[in-house]
Amino acid sequence: MMKLRIYITALCIAFLIACSSDNATDVVDDSQIEVGDLKINFTNTVGDEPLNLNTQTYVKNGGETYKVNELKYIISNIVLTDTEGNQFVYPQADSYFLINEEVAQSKTITLDSIDANNYTSITFGFGVDQTNYPLNGVDNFVPEAEESEMLWSWSAGYKFLKFEGTYSTDEITDQPFLYHIGSHGQNLDNYREISLNFMQPLALSASNTPELNIGFDVQKIFNSDFQLLLSDKDDIQIDPVNAPKIVDNITNAFEIILN
Repeated sequence: MMKLRIYITALCIAFLIACSSDNATDVVDDSQIEVGDLKINFTNTVGDEPLNLNTQTYVKNGGETYKVNELKYIISNIVLTDTEGNQFVYPQADSYFLINEEVAQSKTITLDSIDANNYTSITFGFGVDQTNYPLNGVDNFVPEAEESEMLWSWSAGYKFLKFEGTYSTDEITDQPFLYHIGSHGQNLDNYREISLNFMQPLALSASNTPELNIGFDVQKIFNSDFQLLLSDKDDIQIDPVNAPKIVDNITNAFEIILN
């Protein structure tokens, strides 16, 4: 009887050890996952021309001309999709960026610790989504937004777009215009998601930091799904009719550009 008990005990111990070994193989050690970085460069243009603040005059739809004095916008919630359709979601708390034409370094962002893979597309938000609106969950971004005058107020939330300048028509010259666009409660949600396919898979690894170049065509703010004339309305802010038209146009303003 004693030998039988010892034998059964030995079998149980062997079974437990085997189970433990199997489970150990199922656990992924995060330190063993290869990761790399991705650099994203944003280039603001007016059609095929580079955007030059304050100096250059551009022609837009309706025969109007304009100069841009300020261009700022918020990019958020970056997601990369690989060749198998799997998504890498960049940590949301670190996924809010302010692109400011006047500040060269703001137009290049570096995403770190991304799973090594071959990626075929990127999705990002224009503005701040409702889950973090007005000022929830992104405390690390609030000071930058406030310093850059991208907040309506502490209670109202963010400006997604700050676009200002002057314009002229046959009747008027050098009139100021101002587009400040954001969400305003649940009833006026101007957050949009934009997806761009790469021209070829982007290989990212610990030894290779690729660069992705994204262009933003300012001209399409006025002229895409909707035709907007500054002479019709040159100050658009909390506007339930025109603000959504502007952000719908903006969804067509981004594109992947070659190096």
